[in-house]
Amino acid sequence: MARLTHITVLGTGVLGSQIAFQAAFHGFDVVAYDISDAILNTAKTRMQTLADTYALEMAAGDTDRTDAVLRSITFSADLDAAVAQADLVIEAIPENLTIKRETYEKLNLAAPAATIFATNSSTLLPSDLMGFTGRPERFLALHFANHVWVHNTAEVMGTDETDPEVYRTVVEFASDIGMVPIELKKEKAGYLLNSLLIPLLDAAGDLLVEGIAEPDMIDKTWRIGTGAPAGPFQIFDIVGLTTAYNISSHGGPKQQKFAEYLKSNYIDKGKLGLSTGEGFYTYPAR
Repeated sequence: MARLTHITVLGTGVLGSQIAFQAAFHGFDVVAYDISDAILNTAKTRMQTLADTYALEMAAGDTDRTDAVLRSITFSADLDAAVAQADLVIEAIPENLTIKRETYEKLNLAAPAATIFATNSSTLLPSDLMGFTGRPERFLALHFANHVWVHNTAEVMGTDETDPEVYRTVVEFASDIGMVPIELKKEKAGYLLNSLLIPLLDAAGDLLVEGIAEPDMIDKTWRIGTGAPAGPFQIFDIVGLTTAYNISSHGGPKQQKFAEYLKSNYIDKGKLGLSTGEGFYTYPAR
């Protein structure tokens, strides 16, 4: 199979923007799609911050290079135009089955027959979505961690219907954009990373809603006791409290209680985490 060159990322939130910038930084032709020009304007601001970060951490201070990368990314609110030349579409839209189904049904009609589809979903298995794609043999999961340029794992997980050649092509693409491909042999909810991470976050949420300790004390305990750079509530802020809410609201009774806590104490007040400057912690303006 030919090397992938034209990449479209659906969704320009925290991870979608990072995936798009990472691919463009490594020389790929990238289109960043979202549903409105207003959302894309926010994405452009987010990616300017990424350009500044990449200049500092990945390009030895070469702002000319990272600014050129930013200029190379095409932004589009027109799905047909966004995927017209795509070799690979990476879906990074909200963790909502109805939204994903509607998006894939439209995407299948808009994209060329040869286009590969990959979901970045953290909570839905590719087999949950493949029936919506119209091309299950060219569909799989490609899962990124936040801060992709540092935490550069790319978990690749297919279904029983994924063409092995498509799987290998996506593994090679992940390597080509500076990621470390993590190859899963079969489907597993949570992949490898979240299978390890989610129990930690669930335990932290339980400790909070049960009134055992405050977030800063829970985080401090985890950091000191394990040497980890961030505690669970710092991780929640990085991931985004809306994502945490969406995941928890579909869990068991304890997770749903945490979801209600997030909604009433943070989300309803516009405190969505790092992206808004305030969540469990307050962050300086950037």
